[in-house]
Amino acid sequence: MSESAAPPRPAARRVALAGLIGTTIEWYDFFIYGTAAALVFGPQFFPGASPVAGTPAALSTFAIGFVARPVGGALMGHWGDRIGRRSMLVLSLLVMGVGTLLIGLLPTYATIGVAAPILLVVLRFAQGLGVGGEWGGATLLALEHAPPSRRTLYSALPQVGLPLGVVLAGLVFLVLRLSVDEAAFAAWGWRIPFLLSALLVVFGLVLRLRLDESPEFERARAQREVRRSPLRDVLRAPRTLLPASGVNILASGLGNVLLVFTLSYVAARGLVGASTMLAITTVTALVWAAAIPVGALLAQRFGRRAVITASLVVLTLWAFPYFWLVDGGGTAGVLVACLVAGAGIGMTSGPYGAFIAEAFPTAVRYSGASVSYALGSVLGGALAPIVATVLVAATGSATALSAYLVLLGLVSLAAARALRTPHAADHTAAPVPAAAEPA
Repeated sequence: MSESAAPPRPAARRVALAGLIGTTIEWYDFFIYGTAAALVFGPQFFPGASPVAGTPAALSTFAIGFVARPVGGALMGHWGDRIGRRSMLVLSLLVMGVGTLLIGLLPTYATIGVAAPILLVVLRFAQGLGVGGEWGGATLLALEHAPPSRRTLYSALPQVGLPLGVVLAGLVFLVLRLSVDEAAFAAWGWRIPFLLSALLVVFGLVLRLRLDESPEFERARAQREVRRSPLRDVLRAPRTLLPASGVNILASGLGNVLLVFTLSYVAARGLVGASTMLAITTVTALVWAAAIPVGALLAQRFGRRAVITASLVVLTLWAFPYFWLVDGGGTAGVLVACLVAGAGIGMTSGPYGAFIAEAFPTAVRYSGASVSYALGSVLGGALAPIVATVLVAATGSATALSAYLVLLGLVSLAAARALRTPHAADHTAAPVPAAAEPA
């Protein structure tokens, strides 16, 4: 895209900012579930399980949201490539908001019996559908509105929504933990973060309804380059889809070990109090958020692949020191372990959106980017808290878990080196691999 053809810079900034706000709301909704699963969902929805089995059962419902993400990414990616990015962003926020609100109103096992965990799983699946379509749409709308020299930076702003959503979720839970006693928190306090989501979703919808459609999508539609089956075309190109799906496995896995598993891990061992750990998680997420634009700016200078590779190496090497510090370093050790991990994840995330999106041409970009991101999150983030719980329970230490994270790191490094991104600033519907079909 030439500078003259680029959208006016204030409009591009407005789109990127709206993407940041919208993704923050979506990730707030997504991660309040993870915190509640680690703290209260075991006894509230799985009371028949032992304390040892109750937490894995609750965290398994957390993983359902990740399993649903490829489904949401595929559905909303398909229609985002067919009818436009903006409409799918509105839909994703609605689906997430309704699911989150209903979780806040859901009766527990003591009230409706086995229907409670079943409905919890259904609503968590709805959350996964919403966030599955969110990431690709927000990233693409920012990327495709951005000036050519700022595509990496503008597409990084929606990535900041994830750690900011964690900050918002952590602050709400921290205030609740400090304001009510344990009994009140378990009885009704945990519902408040879910009910507050309704206000945030209304605000996000107002912003999104005012956005313009992606100029690159409009151009593809005007030139009749919209594909009839964009998802099918993406699935026919495994040499792009597979490495694109692998790049995010380590960052997603370590991120959820940090945000979900570590909270229950330190609480079970009496290493750090729950309120202190929530505060550490909140500070870590702020560092994570700050590192994302830094990673994007470095990528604009040194290249996206170089920054992602360097960050993945650091995260892989940090897998063992992370738990050495958590186990033996007290509160200061836990803080340092989390801060380094958060900074590394943020640096990886900065160039990640543009790196993945431009592996696919405009006509199938929403489908390709969304499915790749969601698959990586399933293989990394969805499984990590469950694998972590099982490995630590089986071995009595975190050594096997650290080795597991190193394995994820090697997979992500191989994927980052293998992925090619030939469609930078691409406005043509290049074959992927079939010729374009008329809509």
